Amino acid sequence: MAAAPAAAAAEGVPATPREEPVRDDAAVETAEEAKEPAEADITELCRDMFSKMATYLTGELTATSEDYKLLENMNKLTSLKYLEMRDIAINISRNLKDLNQKYAGLQPYLDQINVIEEQVAALEQAAYKLDAYSKKLEAKYKKLEKR
Repeated sequence: MAAAPAAAAAEGVPATPREEPVRDDAAVETAEEAKEPAEADITELCRDMFSKMATYLTGELTATSEDYKLLENMNKLTSLKYLEMRDIAINISRNLKDLNQKYAGLQPYLDQINVIEEQVAALEQAAYKLDAYSKKLEAKYKKLEKR
C-alpha cells in the first residue's frame, strides 16, 4: 500500500486529501518573487497615503478649529449686543420711572382739570338753558308787543 501513495504523487494526484498536488509549471511565481518588486511600491504608496491622510486630517482639524473660532467670535458679538440691549433696557426703565413720578406729580393738576371740565360742561348746559329761556321770553315779548 505504500507504493500506491508514491505512484499517485508521481502522477500529480494527492495521496491523501491534505497533500497538495505537485506542479511543474514554470509560469507560477513564488511568493518571494511577487513580494520583492512590489515591496518598494507598497512602501512608497503607504508613505504617499499617510502623507495625504495627514494633509486631509490637518485640513479637517483646521476647518473645525476655524469653525470654533467663528463660533467664539459670534458668541462674543452676541454677548456685546446683549450688554447693549441690557443698558438700553435699564435706561428705558429709568426713564419710565421718571415719567411715572412726573405723572404722579401732575395727577392733582389733572384732577383739577377734570373738575374744571365738568364745571365748564355744567355751565355750558346752564348757558344753553338760559339761551333757550331767553328766546322763549323774546318770542313772548314780541307776541305781546304785536297785540
